[in-house]
Amino acid sequence: MSQRTPLKIYNSLSGEKETFTPITEGKVGMYVCGPTVYSNVHMGNVRTFMSFDFIYRSLMHLGYQVRYVRNITDAGHLTDDGDVENDRFVKQSRLEKLEPMEIVQKYTVDFHEVLKSFNLLPPNIEPTATGHIVEQLELTKKLVESGMAYEANGSVYFDVHKYNERGGNYGELSKRNIEELFANTRDLDGQNEKRNPQDFALWKKASPQHIMKWPSPWGEGFPGWHLECTAMSTKYLGERFDIHGGGMDLKFPHHECEIAQGKACNGISPVNYWLHANMLTLNGQKMSKSTGNTILPHELISGDNTFFEKGFDPSVVRFFFLQAHYRSVVDLSNDALIASEKGFERLMDAMEFLEHSPDSFNQESSYDLSEWKSKCYQALLDDFNSPILIALLFDAVKYIAQIRESKARVTEADWHDLAKLMRAFVFDVLGLKKPKLMQSGKLDAAMEILIDLRTQARKSKNWELSDQIRDRLLAEGIELKDTREGTQYVVK
Repeated sequence: MSQRTPLKIYNSLSGEKETFTPITEGKVGMYVCGPTVYSNVHMGNVRTFMSFDFIYRSLMHLGYQVRYVRNITDAGHLTDDGDVENDRFVKQSRLEKLEPMEIVQKYTVDFHEVLKSFNLLPPNIEPTATGHIVEQLELTKKLVESGMAYEANGSVYFDVHKYNERGGNYGELSKRNIEELFANTRDLDGQNEKRNPQDFALWKKASPQHIMKWPSPWGEGFPGWHLECTAMSTKYLGERFDIHGGGMDLKFPHHECEIAQGKACNGISPVNYWLHANMLTLNGQKMSKSTGNTILPHELISGDNTFFEKGFDPSVVRFFFLQAHYRSVVDLSNDALIASEKGFERLMDAMEFLEHSPDSFNQESSYDLSEWKSKCYQALLDDFNSPILIALLFDAVKYIAQIRESKARVTEADWHDLAKLMRAFVFDVLGLKKPKLMQSGKLDAAMEILIDLRTQARKSKNWELSDQIRDRLLAEGIELKDTREGTQYVVK
């Protein structure tokens, strides 16, 4: 790889931007915590996965060969009180009168469809928790044999005190003081099984009512949530890999426990760089099902909600998210999306013009394309700074507009280089797509033909055909308006 300046990544473990040095030169192993598929994926999830899709795309564009692993959590988990009635999969399966694995299939399909609509690339490997029970059992056995875990009443717990006594540092990622954690935490397990409140389950005994369970040396049960990711990430990326990502809410306890498990099992910290995407709010408030301040992806796209005046194209939403850095909180609101839509349309208009050539070329350009290109890459190399990259793209949009109006000069070579770079940054790196109505670049011409056909139908009093053209277009979101100047169309 040839880069003028090194890639800098903000490492949550150190709390600083660090020069990125992959374990194997030119290659990156990246693991991102995936969804727990017991309900529809929500917009906060989408924002997190979209952030890592952008990081994945950026790494590939910078020349790295990336193995991207993102798991599916499809095994049941009890809540902290150990109540089987609160197991997410069991509870949802009873509500919907479906088997737990039907719930898994239903919401896994929903997850994939939603991410596809926002143009997220699939990971290279997408393992499931239920498909890796053997690996999780082996890790649990290893921890028990080393004295870092203990069995109690058919369940197995990680011994946090023993881990710290042997040189571990539980709390290092979340910057929490372990002694304070012990002092301020009450035991919610309800069975007094754990030696210490902070000990976490590696394997949980299943009650007779529990549906999702597997045989183990300690009796029938199911794996702990934290253990799943350790088993799957290390199987496909090795005992130590480059990048582990997820939402900010997973930093503690989930990722903290992963570090402890990895160190206790293999004697080394499992991850070099921990990356965390920040949260999404809705109209300035935390998104919450209980308060009704939440929205699903299909509701945002269709406009079938009470928060927004209309629906928004998935690429507009993606553009809106990427205007903020992945480590920043993003607030979703009607005004913000309307503003993003206007900016997105300006960008797409410029991209459409780049498909053609200006009326004439010049001997020299009035814009330093080399410097602009360098700044774009500096943005990517500075912890994947999408808002700076987008700002630079709009500098190019202004230049393109000036060329269009013959107010700026461009050489033929620079024009083709600019078009190539813009396509790479806009479509490949940011992952934006032209809306369906813009993709051909010939909507106006097609509409002119349809309007002419309708006009001829009306003149010949073929009202059935005239109405059919109008109604079919309206069903596709295009409204025809008859005015004194003629028939106009409006994309709704």
